[in-house]
Amino acid sequence: MNKSITDNAPARAAYLGGLGLAIGGAVLFSTKAIVAKLLYRYQIDAVTAIAFRMMFSLPVFAAVAFWKMRTGAPLSASDRWRLVGLGLVGYYLSSFLDFLGLQYISVGLERLILFLTPTFVLLISSTVLKQHISRKQWLALLTSYCGIVFVFLHDLRGGGNVVLGATLVTGSAAAYAVYLLLSGEMVKRLGALRLVAYAMCVSSAACIGQFFLLRPVSGLIQPLPVYGLSLVNGILCTVMPVFMTMAAVERIGAGTASQAGMIGPVSTLFLGALLLGEPVTSWQLGGTALVLAGIYVLSKK
Repeated sequence: MNKSITDNAPARAAYLGGLGLAIGGAVLFSTKAIVAKLLYRYQIDAVTAIAFRMMFSLPVFAAVAFWKMRTGAPLSASDRWRLVGLGLVGYYLSSFLDFLGLQYISVGLERLILFLTPTFVLLISSTVLKQHISRKQWLALLTSYCGIVFVFLHDLRGGGNVVLGATLVTGSAAAYAVYLLLSGEMVKRLGALRLVAYAMCVSSAACIGQFFLLRPVSGLIQPLPVYGLSLVNGILCTVMPVFMTMAAVERIGAGTASQAGMIGPVSTLFLGALLLGEPVTSWQLGGTALVLAGIYVLSKK
């Protein structure tokens, strides 16, 4: 008995370590919305916020891309164009719409809408790729969207441009769903780390280039806290979650890692209350529970 426990100890430690990485990655990635809200208090807009985020994360992704370029097989011309498209859709467009939407809605609603990405993947697969959706999957979709409606109606009472913000973040989730569908075949050939590094470099170039096209160079001069928050946004909320999630997938598999990632919306809800003073209501808790239940059923499928 003791020998069996001893033999299983390394496997158990590896599993718990992978689970911890998945949870930590999900929490850090969700914190991106909190940091963006804090940045907006310094009167900067989405174009500036996302450019600063990418300026701090680009050196890391560029280093990984250069390393993979030297050790991996050369890319074909068609692969290069696909990577450009994936970077623009999956990380540039998705991130930009997300940051725009965060100017109008709470971080709790933003995180819940983004968490619907698997449902968008399923709907696109059904309508465009003509894949069958089972009754159980339709029930999971309905449950998740009911949860979003709960939180949306709650936030709508607060006035403001909640509809606009929710629409922008929904567009962000849809753009990332398209990225996931289009990247499936390339991930198998290039590997997740290489694909993400290349795509993030493309996205960073687009975000930084957009800033210099739309904003004066003097916009780079900001209060010191903006640089600190942007560093946190670029490294802790962007680079680290990517590598932590990949390491978790290697240890515990994509299915378990995705289920562990369900902590993201919950952590955002309570971090928003703690750091931003956003209230946590029974409507939000009920809506979050419905979204997580629906996504859990889909992830088990």
